[in-house]
Amino acid sequence: MSDQRLSVAVIGAGMAGRAHAYGYRQSGSVFDSSFPDVRLAAIADMNVELGQDTARRYGFEKTYSDWTEVAQDPEIDAVSVVVGNALHLPIAKGLLEAGKHVLCEKPLAGTLEDAEAMVELEKEYGQKTDAAGRPLVTSVGYTVRRMPALNAIKQKIDSGDFDPVTNFISTYLCDYSCDEKAPMSWRYKGGPGSGALGDLGSHVIDTGEYLNGPVTSVRGAYMDTIYKQRHLPLGAVVGHGHVEVSDEVEPVENEDFLTFTCTFANGAVGTYTISRVAFGTPNSQTYHVVGPRAQASFDITKPGEYMYDDAQAAPDTRGQRRVILNGDTPLYPNSCAMDAPGVGWNYNDNFAIQARAFLEQVSGTQSGLAPCGSFAEGLHTLSIIQAIAESAEQSGAEVAVS
Repeated sequence: MSDQRLSVAVIGAGMAGRAHAYGYRQSGSVFDSSFPDVRLAAIADMNVELGQDTARRYGFEKTYSDWTEVAQDPEIDAVSVVVGNALHLPIAKGLLEAGKHVLCEKPLAGTLEDAEAMVELEKEYGQKTDAAGRPLVTSVGYTVRRMPALNAIKQKIDSGDFDPVTNFISTYLCDYSCDEKAPMSWRYKGGPGSGALGDLGSHVIDTGEYLNGPVTSVRGAYMDTIYKQRHLPLGAVVGHGHVEVSDEVEPVENEDFLTFTCTFANGAVGTYTISRVAFGTPNSQTYHVVGPRAQASFDITKPGEYMYDDAQAAPDTRGQRRVILNGDTPLYPNSCAMDAPGVGWNYNDNFAIQARAFLEQVSGTQSGLAPCGSFAEGLHTLSIIQAIAESAEQSGAEVAVS
């Protein structure tokens, strides 16, 4: 155990905020013991009752009703920002001005302009330190990168086992917007690219780049909205939850579903399908990697395994085989209480590894764990999202990604 002590807080007590709170609580329980003592300091949410419940569940000491109270608390070192996308810039700015380290949930911001401003903050405050003299860390949360099965596939890609990757196929299908009576929320505001593409696509776009390198161009984009308006809620909406709604409606400003293709730096052609109105799929991400010498696939609803096929077996027994997470799978050993083959993996475990990686960056701990993405990486994802929206506006024309 390191002799450092880090105090952490989470701004936002909803679905993803609880996942960050869980991650901090578990961050000291994974991997080796060379890690600072973590104090679970505060949860902040304008819905005080929700904040109090999250603090109770995960053992945080205090609840604040306003994020500025976190910024003003001199004992807090590092903060997760897990609120509506449009609020990321002002909150990150206020926290950095107060000398706090910031982990911002994806997508980085509600607009490309806000994301560019956050990268400027990263450049400015990256030269400054916190009260203990540690360089300020600015990160964006891409939790899917932490899946052991995907890291096993990445290891095979990097080793040249596919020789080369020719096709990458990914889907992210959700059904949280299938009900036309689902209440209006910030998720339905913000213009083309900020709907299913920003909410869901930011995950699969980042994961595709994590495996294949940067996206260089997009084409063939098409997006549409099934429900053009939604009723205003009569109460607070938490996550994708439903509440009683009024008769008053507002227009939906962004897309419900989309598809596009792209080219990666490694030459692979990517095909994506993303939807928040895919009935019967509460949270379905899939990844399929194809090459002339191997293929692999991963389904996030089966996180403890992946499928793989290559020429190792004789032709009469060759075929897709199920690989269970084991001691040779990247990130899996010592990552959870019972890291035995066949025990499985939980999506929440990603947040523990992410929190661990972020706090290692803050404390300067060296463990070999990959750092969290930077604000600049979050801006890059939004640049791809903008290119996809432009391709859709231009009837699928090819758009280069700078």
